[in-house]
Amino acid sequence: MTHRNRAVHLAGTVALGFLALFPVAASASDQVETVVVTAERRPENILKVGINVMALSAEQLRVDRVETAMDLAAHVPNVDVKTNIPGAQQIITIRGVGLDDFSSTNNSSVGVYVDDVFLSSFAEMDFNFYDLDRIEVLKGPQGTLYGRNSTAGAINVISAKPSTDAFAAQIEAGYGNFDTFDAEGYVNMPLSDDLAVRISGRTIQQGTGYWFSRVLNRDLGRQDIDLGRGQALWAPKEGLKILLKVDGEHNDSEIGVGKFFGTISTNSQPCPDFSDPSHCINAHGYTDTTRNPFQGDWNHAAPYKVDRLNTTLRVDDDFGWAQLTSVTGFIDFKRSFYTDVDAAPTTDAEFDQNDKVQQFSQELRLAGSTTRWDWLAGGYYSWDRVKTFTPGYLTDLFNTQVLITSDQRTTSGAAFGQVKYHLTDAVTLTGGLRFTDEERRYVGGTTDENPTGFSILCFITPGCPFGTPGPYALSFENAKIHDDNWSWRGVLNWNPDPDTLVYASVSRGTKSGGFFNGITTVSAALAPYLPEQLTDYEVGVKTSTLEHTLLVDSSVFYYDYKNLQAQTFTNVGAVSLIKLGNIPQATIYGLDLDAQWLPTDGLSLSAALGLLHTRLGAFPFANSSGPVIEPAGNKLPDAPDVSFTGQVRYEHGLWDGYSGAVQMGATYGSSVYFEALNTPYLAGRANWVFDGRASLGPKNGKWELALWGKNLFDEKHVVQATDDGVGMGYRIFNAPRTFGGTFTYKFD
Repeated sequence: MTHRNRAVHLAGTVALGFLALFPVAASASDQVETVVVTAERRPENILKVGINVMALSAEQLRVDRVETAMDLAAHVPNVDVKTNIPGAQQIITIRGVGLDDFSSTNNSSVGVYVDDVFLSSFAEMDFNFYDLDRIEVLKGPQGTLYGRNSTAGAINVISAKPSTDAFAAQIEAGYGNFDTFDAEGYVNMPLSDDLAVRISGRTIQQGTGYWFSRVLNRDLGRQDIDLGRGQALWAPKEGLKILLKVDGEHNDSEIGVGKFFGTISTNSQPCPDFSDPSHCINAHGYTDTTRNPFQGDWNHAAPYKVDRLNTTLRVDDDFGWAQLTSVTGFIDFKRSFYTDVDAAPTTDAEFDQNDKVQQFSQELRLAGSTTRWDWLAGGYYSWDRVKTFTPGYLTDLFNTQVLITSDQRTTSGAAFGQVKYHLTDAVTLTGGLRFTDEERRYVGGTTDENPTGFSILCFITPGCPFGTPGPYALSFENAKIHDDNWSWRGVLNWNPDPDTLVYASVSRGTKSGGFFNGITTVSAALAPYLPEQLTDYEVGVKTSTLEHTLLVDSSVFYYDYKNLQAQTFTNVGAVSLIKLGNIPQATIYGLDLDAQWLPTDGLSLSAALGLLHTRLGAFPFANSSGPVIEPAGNKLPDAPDVSFTGQVRYEHGLWDGYSGAVQMGATYGSSVYFEALNTPYLAGRANWVFDGRASLGPKNGKWELALWGKNLFDEKHVVQATDDGVGMGYRIFNAPRTFGGTFTYKFD
């Protein structure tokens, strides 16, 4: 047993022993709160909602330091989150469904909503959480009630709102390793009986990055992030609320670089070889034999810059017979970053990506109730434009530079409705239907700049005038696609008692087709991919028992998945490159189980288990030998068979008026593949990660001093791996151990 495994084993033994010190009692004075969620677009007790939904409260988000989408995997089972480049491009997968892509012109299979506004581009997915009311994670297709269709699920990020009740303010500041200062706060000010404002902000200043370049002789990954939000709530009459929100970000930071591996062998041993990489080189004979995953011979800094402005206007009006909700959203987003894709001291494949996203959306919902009926009807319209401009530097490998551009415009319109009929006081039947009409227009491609006239890409591309300097279009697409689709959902809910829900549901979700936005050598690689469709068959049970000290939420599901969008290799051009296309068929089934228990005063236990079985059907792809068929049986990418999260928290009075709390959390993920071909070296191993926190403060909650640590045992595992197809690749690892202290103070 290695030193690290012994440490993990010891930590688990100590945690179990810690639990054994406390008596089990079924009548604790505290009760597990059954939260109110808006999963079905109206506030409802979670025990009345026939959807697998997990809600993380504002206090849980703060205490557990859930700061980005990456942290959700440590709290929600069957959710996997990785980065396509170190420190950015978060890819979210729910129950094995999630689009493994980096194109800014694409949108995630998981619908991400910030205060009911859908984020239309992958480029917008990297943002920090602060001053939130809660986050809701909904699993399974969410097509009938949400702005844009999604096949995997939805994540609702819900900001804390202004209140006219009373003045309130809070500030939290902390310092941690890697020279990191983090501060956030809010102030809520009632200006009159019907007007209130809430101002909140956050700054993250990290002076030392996780990564170190031996070539540049400096660290990479420093952060300089400023976030701000202003909200005004006006309630001029009873039943009418008007909320205006303006949310901005300025980010002038850095990202990291993946750990190089070579795929060309200098002897008879296959490559890559992570146990002995000395014989695994790239086309220049370079290799990296050092073991530290955060060190490399990267030859360029990795700046990452974002400027974002979100404006949302929400109007809620109660007519008596129905409630009208209008949500208008506008986002202006700009991003640029530099990626050293070859991860080597040479300039083989490096890109300076620039994205600009503008989007507008308008949603209207009208909801009402009668004795037996609850109904909702609505309409949705959105428009977005995504422009990218990406110079690529292939100087040392292909003796050239390229330029990748795209200009994509998307319009989407939908009409939807849902009806819930109360058959009896205990049984309800719900039906939902949605029609979506979406059009996407794309103009873009890759140009070989060929500054010397002797570009290797030009030499191996038919028709390119080798020897003549000047740009040559390797690929170009000017096309429009149009999708009409129906989404639907049916649910049968049974409440045998007020504290138990049993439900069965069938739902269908779709995700529209689109265009790949990456380096391509022929126009065929830019051919649009098709829409995907997922049908979910699900049965679940939720119950609050043991005098409301134990809350259990469980469900089993089966997915029939058609035309799933996925990345595979293609050799349709001069070299083997990634292409986004469709895999005709896949099946997924599994289990979600979540439990929260308060066995005795001060002690809280939570655990969540996710089990998955995924299977891809046969699909075509291309390798160096030409087109081939990959046989059925592969696993879906980013879909671990087993995921587990658990937490122990104990709070106890220390002396008059003061109390302390300690907590320990653990996350487990089984081995996982990162692409559909299930290449063994493009995979991650099983891993455990432990977090901890200790705090002290007065019982009235006026202030708190806390010490925290994430990834306490400095576990290092691969979260993404890429083979560039030209003798090299890179692997991305999870964040190293971080720790620090924070001080929180509340004003009233």
